[in-house]
Amino acid sequence: MPEQLHAFEELSTREGFNRSLKHFKFISQVIGEFERRRNLADTLSECLADKTIEPRQVPPTLNALLVDKYHYACRSHNLAENFEDFDTLTATVMTWRAIDMVVAYSHPELGMVVVNPKNRSHWDGVRILKRNELVTVFAGAFGETDGDKKYQDGISLFIALIEGAKLKTPAALTKGKFVQKKQPPAPAPAPVPARGARKVARGRPSRSAAANLVLAAAPTAAFPQAPAAQAPAAAPAAAAPSGAPKKMTPMYSIPVTNELFHNGNVEAWKKIIQSYTTKYSGLDVYVFYEGERIHDINTLFKWGKVKHGSAIMIAVAGDDIRDVAKLQRYLRQGASHMFEAFLKAQVGAILNLF
Repeated sequence: MPEQLHAFEELSTREGFNRSLKHFKFISQVIGEFERRRNLADTLSECLADKTIEPRQVPPTLNALLVDKYHYACRSHNLAENFEDFDTLTATVMTWRAIDMVVAYSHPELGMVVVNPKNRSHWDGVRILKRNELVTVFAGAFGETDGDKKYQDGISLFIALIEGAKLKTPAALTKGKFVQKKQPPAPAPAPVPARGARKVARGRPSRSAAANLVLAAAPTAAFPQAPAAQAPAAAPAAAAPSGAPKKMTPMYSIPVTNELFHNGNVEAWKKIIQSYTTKYSGLDVYVFYEGERIHDINTLFKWGKVKHGSAIMIAVAGDDIRDVAKLQRYLRQGASHMFEAFLKAQVGAILNLF
């Protein structure tokens, strides 16, 4: 009984009720687009870009529609190797006219990224599928899915391709009507009035609202578990909060020209990055070394590995990315013997570099 009460806790306040109601209305509109055979990832990506939904709405939407309502085949997989040949992958998957596909990738920096694998532009936000990260693949046919072997075959083939295999597409996957083409964007969900909760509470729910409430009862876990025959996939990363970055630059190489990337270089980098993220509060700077993301720049010095001739990689993520060239220029100086120029400011002061 306590668990059942907890399931409705979100609806116990006006704010929570209105937030849920807004999500139900969004789902109703998505269903309309989906039943006109528009790929769900195309719709969700546009809504995220327009900020008409929050990133945390994506996992429950994928599960409620693709898994619970339209019975898409689904499988989770942890990558054994990095993959980035998206031109070849897209060209191959576009020939799979028999199935519709959606891919959810747990990006280590950006959170969950939803992709239509037949839409090449979607892969630009991913740039690389990284080893050990989670990919969840959905395959179906807009409600015409039940029990057909080709959907599981399509998932198996897709996973083999991103693992680097060179396989021939079965003829059964090439015969169908699901062709990727340009379609008009989905209409933005109508805003929920501030007093919407009171009106709904007093009145009788509309037919569409009732249908949405039934749909919302679907499990909100992001995805079903991988089949028992496979090694269990790692749990998906938590959904990125509202306003999370949706784009990331390529990784840029910053050469270390000082004899050692020592404590002075570390402090210079911290001040440069602080200046950048203060100027552009919606942007994040990611630092990578030897293929791993560095969460604490101090460790670059403590490791004692980063010497003259090494390269540290950086990337910037956010919605409106700018001044990356200037950032690289300052970081190159900060990795050289001229790092002291960034340490002359008063203690605690933020440099005005951008």
